[in-house]
Amino acid sequence: MSKQTLLKGTLILTLAGFLTRIMGFFYKIYLSNVMTPENLGLYQLVFPVYGIMFTLYGAGIQTAISQLTANRRECRRGILIKGCLLSLSIACFLSVFLYLNSDFIATRILMESGCAGALRVLSYVFPFCGITACIQGYYFGIKKTGVPALSQLLEQIVRIFSVFFIASLLGNGDAKVTSELAVLGIVIGEIGANILCILSFYNHLHPFPSFKDDTHAIRPLLKLAVPLTGTKLVVSVLHSMEAIMIPFMLKVYGLTGSEALSTYGILTGMTMPFLLFPTAITNAFALLILPTVSEAQSTKNTYQIKKTSELSVKYSLLLGLYATCVFFIFGNAFGQTFFNNGSAGSYMVILSWLCPFLYLSTTLSSVLNGLGKAHITFLNTVVSLSIRILFLCFLVPKKGLYGYLLGVLVSQLFIALLDYFSIKRFIPLTLNPIPWIVKPAAVLLLCGFFFDKVYVFLQEKNSINQGILLLILSAVLGICYLLLLYVLRVITLKDLKSSIH
Repeated sequence: MSKQTLLKGTLILTLAGFLTRIMGFFYKIYLSNVMTPENLGLYQLVFPVYGIMFTLYGAGIQTAISQLTANRRECRRGILIKGCLLSLSIACFLSVFLYLNSDFIATRILMESGCAGALRVLSYVFPFCGITACIQGYYFGIKKTGVPALSQLLEQIVRIFSVFFIASLLGNGDAKVTSELAVLGIVIGEIGANILCILSFYNHLHPFPSFKDDTHAIRPLLKLAVPLTGTKLVVSVLHSMEAIMIPFMLKVYGLTGSEALSTYGILTGMTMPFLLFPTAITNAFALLILPTVSEAQSTKNTYQIKKTSELSVKYSLLLGLYATCVFFIFGNAFGQTFFNNGSAGSYMVILSWLCPFLYLSTTLSSVLNGLGKAHITFLNTVVSLSIRILFLCFLVPKKGLYGYLLGVLVSQLFIALLDYFSIKRFIPLTLNPIPWIVKPAAVLLLCGFFFDKVYVFLQEKNSINQGILLLILSAVLGICYLLLLYVLRVITLKDLKSSIH
C-alpha cells in the first residue's frame, strides 16, 4: 500500500471522527437540557454494559478481521463471513441474556433498578452492531475507509434526529427525553449504520460471495480474536467498574440515590463532554501519527519516529495548556450557560488541570501502538484505571465526588508519564520544557487574564447571548495564543512538514 493511500484513508477517518465528535458534543448538550440530571445518570450507566457486551461480540473480532483481511487476500470473503456468523451468534445470545436478566443486572450489578428498561431497549442493538463492526473491520483491512467513516457519521445523524423527533412527537411539543428513549436512539442509529454497511459490502462483492472459500477461516480468526477480546475485556471491565462504582460510592458517602445519580449524570453527561471535546483534535492527530510511526518502524527510521513522537508531545501539551486556560477561566460560565448547572461548571474548573495529561496520553498511546507495543499501552491503561478505582474505594466515601476527581487527575498524570517513559525505552525522546510548557503557560497567563476581564465587561451587556459570547471569546483567545506562539517561534510550519515527511 502506498503512503499516499495510507494518508488519504487516515484523513478520511480523521475527518469523520472529528465531525462525529462535534455532533456528539452538541447532542450531549441537547440531552442535558431535555433530561433531568437523574435520568441523564441512568442513561450514562447503560454504557458500562454496552461496552462489555461490545467487547465480547465485536471489538476483538473486528480487529481480527481487519488484520486477517490485510494479509490473506485469497480468503477475505470467507474471513468476513465467518466473522459475521461468529459475532452474530454471540450478539444474539447476549441480547437474549440481557433482555431476560435486565432487572437483575440493573438491581444487583448497576445497583440502580431504574436502568432495567433502558437495558431491555439496549439488548436489541447487539446483532446490528456486531455485523457493522465486522464489515467495518473488513474495510479497514483492505484500506478502504470511506464506508466505515460514512457509517460513523450516519449512525450519529440518525441517532440525534430520531431522538429529537420521537421526543417531540411523544411529548406533544415538550421534547422530554427519558433514558429509554435516548437508548432507543442508539439502537436506531446502529440499524441505520448496519444497513449502509451491508448494502456497501453487497455492492462491493456483487454477486454475493459463496461459502466455498471460507473452510479454513475460522481457526485463524479465533486464534486472533480470543486473545484480543481477552485484553480488551480487561480494560472494558475496569472502565465499567469505575462507572458503576461512582454513584454507589457517592451513596456510601451519604448522598441519596437520586442525588448520587444526578451527580453522576452531571459529571459524565455535562462536564466530561466539554473536557473531552478537544480530544476530537488529539484523536485525529493520533490517527495521523500512528501510520507514520508504523511505517518508520518498518524501515527502522529511528529519526522519523523520534521527530514524530516529539511533535506529538509538543502539540498535545500546547493544546492541553490552552484547554486548561479556557476551562479554568470560563468553566463556571460554561456550566451555568449551557446546562444551567453550577456543579457542572465547578467540576469543569477542577478537572481543567487534567487536559494536558489527557491529551498527551492519547497521542503517546498512538505512538506506542505504532511501535508495535500495544501490550505496554494495555498495561499502562490497567494501572491508570486501577488508581481511579482505588480512589473510588478509599477516598470517595470520605470526601465525596471531589475524591474521585482527585483520582482522575492522579491517574491521568500516571498514564501520561508511563507512556512517555515507555517510549523513551525505545526512542530517545527530548522534552523541551521552556518552549513547550513555560512559554505557552506565560502566554496563556497574560491572555487568560485579559480575556477574563473582557468577559466580565461584556457579560453586563444584556444584548449579547452568553453562550455565543463564551464560544467567541474562547476562539479569539485560541487565535491570539497561536499567533503569539508563532511570533515566539514555539510553533512553525516546518513542524507540520516534518510530521508527514
